[in-house]
This record gives sequence, structure tokens and C-alpha cells, in this order.
Amino acid sequence: MQKTAIIGAGNVGGQTALLLMQAGIRDILLLDVAGGLAKGKALDLEDCASIFKRDCVIEGSDDFSLLKECSVVIITAGLARKPGMTRDDLLRKNSEIVSGIALKVKEYAHTSIVLVVTNPVDIMTSLVAKVTGFDTKRVFGMGVSLDGARFANIIHQELKIPVTAIEAVVIGNHGQTMVPAPALTQVSGKPLATLMNKEAVARLTQATVERGAAIVGYLGSGSAYFAPAAAIADIVKAIVNDEKRALGVCAYLQGEYGVKDVYLGVMAYIGKHGIEKIVELKLSPEEKDAFHKSADSVRQQLRSAFREK
Repeated sequence: MQKTAIIGAGNVGGQTALLLMQAGIRDILLLDVAGGLAKGKALDLEDCASIFKRDCVIEGSDDFSLLKECSVVIITAGLARKPGMTRDDLLRKNSEIVSGIALKVKEYAHTSIVLVVTNPVDIMTSLVAKVTGFDTKRVFGMGVSLDGARFANIIHQELKIPVTAIEAVVIGNHGQTMVPAPALTQVSGKPLATLMNKEAVARLTQATVERGAAIVGYLGSGSAYFAPAAAIADIVKAIVNDEKRALGVCAYLQGEYGVKDVYLGVMAYIGKHGIEKIVELKLSPEEKDAFHKSADSVRQQLRSAFREK
């Protein structure tokens, strides 16, 4: 039986464990430096499993040596955004936390697939890859899958079209320079860009960029966790079930879209080996330029992050 570890038993980690349990993942390890938090949530989740009639094992611990039993490791630990805080503001605070976790993963789970969630996710994924030295196909991040879902929902709310009829595409970094792609986004089989004028499309794409900050502003403390957990669970299901399904992830680029040596949000086929293949979409000149600017933004943050290490 495959075991899936979630490092960080906060809102995102706990909700992810619940969704994985509901999805049929039968062996879940919830790890946190606050062992009592992990153990308490694991007991609560066991009771949920009883309600949902799920036959699974959910363990909570602060013992990172238990990672040696895990084939998939999800890193959610770190500080959440606060009102007025950008994802970039999180870089300095979370890089130290994530680097320490990556050392534990390298020591105990050297054959695992690692899904990074901690923000800013493009930078944190790069840090994990650098510290662990793992094959980059086994280290990737969750980011644009969530952004794509947000874009789809915003389109749904605007056009009153069932969300099941919308295939939204967002690429680039999980932050202010993300690239919602209206020409590639399909609404009932038609490109979004053909259904709305440029001003309306621009309004929806900007709302997508600002969605995370809007949620933080309303919550007052902490950030989104229901939708991020759902996006994580969707990716983990694709790994565990070897679905080889195209999903938005933060992947290491080696020439795709003319970009090299940086982690950035793209569509990729996900299966039991992690990233099976990156999907290179046909971008408009404007989208390609925005994607390259997004890559430059991530590189600038990386220089800052590694200079401070």
C-alpha cells in the first residue's frame, strides 16, 4: 500500500488529508513539528473516515523518520499570507522552513515524489529541488492548477455557464505575473476570447490574479485552504492512480516555451513517476511575452532567495 505524507498539519494540510481520505487514499501520514496538532487532527480524521465508511490508516506525528515509508510527500508547512502581504513577502520567512523540511525529505524519502505547496510556490519548489537533488520530474509544485480553477469559476460567475463546460488555462508563476490565457481557455468548446470583448476578458483575468489576495483580505487571518487542498488532492490522485492526466503544475523547464532552468506553471501529464511530459501549448505572441516576463520575475526572486541562504 502506498503511503502519502503531508508535512504541515495546518488548514491546508488538514483539509488535504480529509479530501485524500474521501478520494480513497488509504494510508496517510500527517507530519508537523507541533506533534500534538498532527496527532489531534489525525484522530479527528479517523472519526471522519468512520462516518464516510473509509477503511484507511491516518497517522499524526512529529517523527520525520516515518517519511521513509512514503511514496508521495506533500509540503504545505509554512506561514500563511496576511492582509497586505504578497506572496513575495513570504519568501524570506518560508524559505528557511522549507529548506529544513527538504533536508528531512532527502534523508528519509529519497525515492519519493514531492509536491510543494508552500508559497511562494515557484521559489519553494526550486529550493526543494536544490536541497534534495532529486530528479526534477519528481519535484514539482501546485500553483496554476488552483489558478486555473479560479479562472474557470470567475468565468462561470460572469457568463452563467456551467463550470463543467469551462476548461480554463493559466500558466506562469503563482503570483502577480501569472498568465491567464483566454485564447486557450474553452467555454462550451469555444475560445473565451471569441465570446467577450477585450475589456471584459481583461477584467476577468485581473480578478483571477487578485483572487488569492481577495480571500486573504476577507479572512483577516490566514489564506485560502479549501480550494488549494482540492487542487492538491486532484494532483495526488493522478500520481497514485497513474492517470497520466494533463494538469497545471509548477514544473522545471528545460527549453519549453523558450525558457530554461526555472520552475514555472505549465500544463503537464502527471502519473506514477511524477511529471511524465510537459505540454507545450501554442501561445499567442502576447501570451508568450507575458510568460517570459513571469519567468524573469521568478528568476529575480530566486537570486534573492539563494543570495540570502
